[in-house]
Amino acid sequence: MKNTAYYHLPGLFEFYELYKVFLPLFREHREYFYEWCDIGSVYGAPADCIWGGGRVGTGDHDPNEVLALMQEYNISSRLTFSNSLLREEHLSDRKCNALCSLFSKTTNVRNGVIIHSELLLDYLKLTYPEFYFISSTTKVLTDFQQFWDETQRDDFLYIVPDFRLNKSFHKLNTLSAAQKDKTEFLCNECCRFGCKGRKRCYENVSRRNLGEICPEHRCTAPDASNGYMFSKAMKNPAFIGISDIQNVYLPMGFSNFKIEGRGLGSALILEFLLYYMTKPEYQLQVREEIYLDSMLDLF
Repeated sequence: MKNTAYYHLPGLFEFYELYKVFLPLFREHREYFYEWCDIGSVYGAPADCIWGGGRVGTGDHDPNEVLALMQEYNISSRLTFSNSLLREEHLSDRKCNALCSLFSKTTNVRNGVIIHSELLLDYLKLTYPEFYFISSTTKVLTDFQQFWDETQRDDFLYIVPDFRLNKSFHKLNTLSAAQKDKTEFLCNECCRFGCKGRKRCYENVSRRNLGEICPEHRCTAPDASNGYMFSKAMKNPAFIGISDIQNVYLPMGFSNFKIEGRGLGSALILEFLLYYMTKPEYQLQVREEIYLDSMLDLF
């Protein structure tokens, strides 16, 4: 049984201003937050990173300030470089290498890279050995044997299976303690459980990050036009709520939980922080602290 749930939060570059307010609150008023949870990392990628995947990056905050904030609070930064279509000529990209050079040389806490491409993995292992690596959910590992095999790889410290494996408890319980330590569940996915186009969607994002001219992937789900809604995500059969974490996953030996939301607004990210981390009796105080910061644009 695990005692602490570690959350891996979205928007390393996108939501710097939110985290700049939230992290001091989390440190100075720890009584506002559940004792059984902590922050494992914050992940993301700036705009115009050809190695980026999962989402087309929009973050534009200065990487030096981002790194300084995370290091101040001893939080691991993860670069989301999960493009699945990289070729040899892309490995010399100046912007992505500069980010790796900056984030790999840290003193307080080790940083990581979320990765899909085996080509990029081999390059980063050789060029920036200080990083740890996370196997990206963009691999869409819906087959449990494929996921099991991935947990056996020494290359990865964490593996994020497809969200549709979240409730495969009988199979998940066959994992060893070491494999469970490497498993990181995607909690709040809004994508339709029966979606068959998830891999094509991620490949489309990879092409757009590479600057290729291609039509945007159109989701065929009946309510896709509504965009992301947390209330809808909560009804997803794969949704992992706080009672699930406390009463099912921690007792089973799992401790890592990823919150999606890089492409969403700060106001919705705040709702995730309130729901997953904040005691109900203190949620108003946290909202007030965040909303009353006049420098923060929540929308």
